[in-house]
Amino acid sequence: MTSIVKLTALSGATDETPPCYLLQIDDFNMLLDCGWDERMRLDFIARIKPLISRIDCVLLTYPDQYHLGALPYLVGKLKMSCDIYCTVPVYKMGQLFMYDTFQSHHNNDDFSLFSLDDVDTAFDKVTQVKYSMPIALKGKGEGLTITAYPAGHMVGGAMWKITKDGEEDVVYAVDYNHKRERHLNGCSMDVMSRAHILITDAYNGTYNPEKRPVRDEQLTVSIMTTLRERGNVLICMDTAGRVLEIAQLLDQLWRNEESGLYQYSLALLNNVSYNVVEFAKSQMEWMSDRLMNQFESDRSNPFSFKHLNVCHTLQDLTKLTDPKVVLASQPDLQSGFARDLFIQWSADPRNCVIFTQRTGPGTLARLLIDRPETKALSIDVKKRVPLSGEELDKYNAEKAEREGLVSGSGRVLIKEEPMDVTSTTNDDSSDEENDEVMIERLWRNRQHDFYADTDAGRLSIFKLSRKAPIMFPHREKVVKWDDYGELINLDDFSDPDLLAKEKEAAQSQDLIIEEPPEPAQPVVQIEEKPTKCVVEKNKSIKVKCKHMFIDYEGRSDGDSIKKIIAHCKPRQLILIRCSEESSHTVVDYLKDARIQVNVFTPKPGETVDATLESFIYQVKLTDSLMAGLDWHKTKGIDLTWVDGVISKESRQEFEDSPSNQVTPLLEKLKSGDSCSHDTVFINEVRLNEFKMILARSGLNAEFVMGVLVVNGKVAIKRLKSGHISIEGCFCEEYYVVRDLLYQQFAVL
Repeated sequence: MTSIVKLTALSGATDETPPCYLLQIDDFNMLLDCGWDERMRLDFIARIKPLISRIDCVLLTYPDQYHLGALPYLVGKLKMSCDIYCTVPVYKMGQLFMYDTFQSHHNNDDFSLFSLDDVDTAFDKVTQVKYSMPIALKGKGEGLTITAYPAGHMVGGAMWKITKDGEEDVVYAVDYNHKRERHLNGCSMDVMSRAHILITDAYNGTYNPEKRPVRDEQLTVSIMTTLRERGNVLICMDTAGRVLEIAQLLDQLWRNEESGLYQYSLALLNNVSYNVVEFAKSQMEWMSDRLMNQFESDRSNPFSFKHLNVCHTLQDLTKLTDPKVVLASQPDLQSGFARDLFIQWSADPRNCVIFTQRTGPGTLARLLIDRPETKALSIDVKKRVPLSGEELDKYNAEKAEREGLVSGSGRVLIKEEPMDVTSTTNDDSSDEENDEVMIERLWRNRQHDFYADTDAGRLSIFKLSRKAPIMFPHREKVVKWDDYGELINLDDFSDPDLLAKEKEAAQSQDLIIEEPPEPAQPVVQIEEKPTKCVVEKNKSIKVKCKHMFIDYEGRSDGDSIKKIIAHCKPRQLILIRCSEESSHTVVDYLKDARIQVNVFTPKPGETVDATLESFIYQVKLTDSLMAGLDWHKTKGIDLTWVDGVISKESRQEFEDSPSNQVTPLLEKLKSGDSCSHDTVFINEVRLNEFKMILARSGLNAEFVMGVLVVNGKVAIKRLKSGHISIEGCFCEEYYVVRDLLYQQFAVL
């Protein structure tokens, strides 16, 4: 690859922090994922904030918080405005992940890092792609092509292939799963094969989980044992990713009458659980071949769960009978319904808590996974309570002031009551003046497009800052849409004549049809009750329930990772999200397999140079040097020869660069200094194409023993070194052929 390729590890280098990397290909900068940890620490934001203006596009791999959690903050707060690319399911499920993350924190805390509007703004900038669909970048990315390929792990998960000018490629593949699961196929191995630069993780480099049948049996036995002891089971899951795999497994288990589990309750509990199931139903083309065949043969959607109850609040969950199995978010137990249920159920030894994935270090779930013997905890319990007393009065006063009911000085302002335009009067003595008053009040209380100042030329004690419209009101019909198009109103297609005939036929049969009066549709304004967050510090929690970790992360194991890398045989390998032990294990395996590959393991904040070609450097040219250059164009590329000197006073290209990179400055030679060079011919001319050029110029050319002979006087042949030799007698044809040959090169 004749391009400069550098990778900066902003997060997820030699530790378990979420992945976020800045990939530089020449002057184009890509942000590979932008995950945020469970605690949403701002030290990561401090590293990426100075680079916002440099980012030209963002590539997202998975929809969970660990891969795109910081996206709403970067777009909403830091005003990142570049293009964002991800697959269709990552776009849809990613929104649900962020909605649930926000609501899980907002339910128990004053969460202000981002809002739901920031989530919507961020995903409005997303360009949705499909697998194997090449996207040619524009502007600074001219010549770059990005393509998404299946990665497994989560629905819509992608490995990204980045190609420069159709030549060598860079492959970014993290958290992939090569094994086929219930709801997903494995990753695409072809895209990783013979990649020139492979950026991949070794998170499971030294970790090999149990086989899937063993894990399924362990999960089933734990659930059945707990339920038969009249205990509840809490399965800590993510919002819309791996939860689909567990939901498929449990719903099939509940449908089996021999298991006897259909008499127990099964629930999915998160803030967007209904939307998760509905979106999963509409994404069948992204699911496994087994589910696709089932959908095509039975014409039944595999995600139309028969026994899984969808719940959005703890109140919904209490309506289900005990004992029950609950799939609740969040998996880290730092927030969400899973934390609330754990606090409620942990003291009962009959209950069971199952963790399905390893969360970040320092979280409550990770503490229980690493130390299963834990019997007591001291945690901070946060919850929202309604305002009362003076706090409620203060809130109402501030709300009234915001709505304009009370002025800043405490004086009550006049608020005009809306007029019922549909009301009629029996007074026939109304005159034109009353009509004008009615129209004026109509203007004041409706929505309009244009407004005019009505205070001009009117005397009043109060200074009213309202503006009245200059157009008659117009109420635009609101058209409602769903995923399949515009909603259909059945009354628009009813035949009144047919209805009248049916009514007459019913009356003739002495049937009484009572037409119920249409109930009034009052406008109900739902006001959010004012609440506040209270924190109970260091609350003691007894952990008497059973708790265990059963791996349903959906990642490739350590042995498979090493074999896959050895099979792909990349020229350059960049290992990320791996401990020192994991990286050494992978490197030693490649050495034992006698595979020659350059391996980079960047540290946090470090930039590695993975440029394939040698003697490629990046310099900045001064304006005086650029003004004196003679450019030559060949195949759409401008070339020139530069004679200059590297300035000792180098200038930093980006003051906020994470690695403090300094770009040398190339200046013009001083007067008196001369530099000469041999003539350079740049291009690769094919003799069969040059023969056609000679024919268009009226010259007769033909191949004789591999030599192109022109008019029997000039011979052109290619030497073993690749150079082109021209021989012939001194005649007019020789100089014409030589000039035509020179025109095919950029001569420097």
